[in-house]
Amino acid sequence: MRASEAPATQRPRERLTRNGADALTDAEVLALILGTGGSEGVIDLAHRVLRESGGPSGLARARPGQLAGIKGIGPAKAAEIVAALELGRRAARDLSAQRPVISSAEDAVALLEPQLVHLETETSLALLLDRKHRVLAEATIGVGGIAHAPLDAREVFAAALRYPGVAAVLVAHNHPSGDPAPSPDDLAVTRRLARGADLLGIELVDHVIIAARGAMSLAELGIL
Repeated sequence: MRASEAPATQRPRERLTRNGADALTDAEVLALILGTGGSEGVIDLAHRVLRESGGPSGLARARPGQLAGIKGIGPAKAAEIVAALELGRRAARDLSAQRPVISSAEDAVALLEPQLVHLETETSLALLLDRKHRVLAEATIGVGGIAHAPLDAREVFAAALRYPGVAAVLVAHNHPSGDPAPSPDDLAVTRRLARGADLLGIELVDHVIIAARGAMSLAELGIL
């Protein structure tokens, strides 16, 4: 079935608009770039191009002349594919350059304090970092009451393992009381996180507590 013959809700363009680009298969993404597939149908053409070029990674390495030689592509479609891939590479480089780097507890506090310090309930977050400690993503781990927020090691590392490229994690939570001193529970959960990180081969950079009267780094306190 051609993309144009599929029900509207199943067409790649409509699914992208409704569910986001992540919901599309590799072939559907390529089909949107190709636009048309002639008598073969654009989805079938996209599947064949991916198969003949070695998948998305092979497509990214292919030269325009190689792509143009695939039946149904030609110079114009080859140029569109190469241009789309190059734009993606440039966007990735730009995003990488913009990612904040966590090189100290002060960096983490500067990044997280504005969103944590004024909360009236404890909230725990994890910064997911690459090998250079650049922030790839931020995950909310738990929201609790005035005196406790869930900071379960399983939730922290599940978030880390779901996101590609994560090599290190920094966890943080706030103390609505205003006192950043760690509680016995804070110390205990930090030690559990350290053991879990060691087993999984993920670096636990720090556990930072943020409060109105300052912030504390459990790494600087020697807990990690």
